[in-house]
Amino acid sequence: MDAHHHPLAQDDATGDEEYLLPSVDALMAGTFALMTGYAQAGAECPNRGLIVKKLVSNLFFLANHPEVAPPMRCMLGNLRTRWQILLEETGAHGSREPVPTALWHTAPGALQ
Repeated sequence: MDAHHHPLAQDDATGDEEYLLPSVDALMAGTFALMTGYAQAGAECPNRGLIVKKLVSNLFFLANHPEVAPPMRCMLGNLRTRWQILLEETGAHGSREPVPTALWHTAPGALQ
């Protein structure tokens, strides 16, 4: 069996599986997971900006990874540029503090 495609271990307590992936494949898988998370998160999600920032970072490293073929690096660079534009246009710079919405209640100044 190829070590890159089968589970290495299974944690009995959680049922989580661990996989051994080359670094470029792991980075690609993580990037796809972030894209999925971004697509599934609603516009009100306070972490969307952080997701986009991490996507831009991952795409930068993938576009410059020596194990990625030149045509794929070019495509990843173009994709990174598109995500960077989205980041700049939406101002989604991922502040650490979530932005309150109309559904949030303000915290009281003191407890009774």
